[in-house]
Amino acid sequence: MGKFFQMINEDIKAVMERDPAAKSRLEVLLCYPGIHAIINHRIAHGLNNRGFAVLARVVSQISRFFTGIEIHPGAKIGRRLFIDHGMGVVIGETAEIGNDVTIYQGATLGGTGKEKGKRHPTIGDNVVISSGAKILGPFKVGDNSKIGAGSVVLREVPPNCTVVGVPGHIVIKDNKKLKNMHKEEIDLDQVRLPDPVAEELECLRKRIVELEKKTIEKER
Repeated sequence: MGKFFQMINEDIKAVMERDPAAKSRLEVLLCYPGIHAIINHRIAHGLNNRGFAVLARVVSQISRFFTGIEIHPGAKIGRRLFIDHGMGVVIGETAEIGNDVTIYQGATLGGTGKEKGKRHPTIGDNVVISSGAKILGPFKVGDNSKIGAGSVVLREVPPNCTVVGVPGHIVIKDNKKLKNMHKEEIDLDQVRLPDPVAEELECLRKRIVELEKKTIEKER
């Protein structure tokens, strides 16, 4: 029981560190649905591990009703998870989430079919999953990676990467490993992300301009 309250205390501290809107620990405990969902999940997960599968699902469904966040009791969640706002977040049965992960509203950690066994993603440490992102399948998203808003990720992501687009494209961030979150802030920027489609279009635009210049020179 002591470990349970220690983990909840860490979860609240993570919110205070990552959300500038959080004014006090009491406010976070009383008013943040992400914290409520995590507390309920830790209870449901414990029941599920002890063989009370139906009761665990009842707890998770009640939590879903009040928070708008659906976490299957079988999902494994690490320490200091921060679910910001959280409405529409779905975390599947065989999903695994590491430490110091941040998940924004509308994100999904889902499967891709009816297969048995491991069918949901594994999320490494210090990962940021932005609003509306969908990570589908039994692969790993490496430590310190960031999934851009609205991205659909269907294959493994190496550590220290940023993924954007539909389907998701990996954009390596100079292979720079983020430092420990307790010494440096986690990179929570969801806006200034590379856009590989826009970059490709810009390359095509420059080539067209060059071809036009060459055509004009030949006509002269």
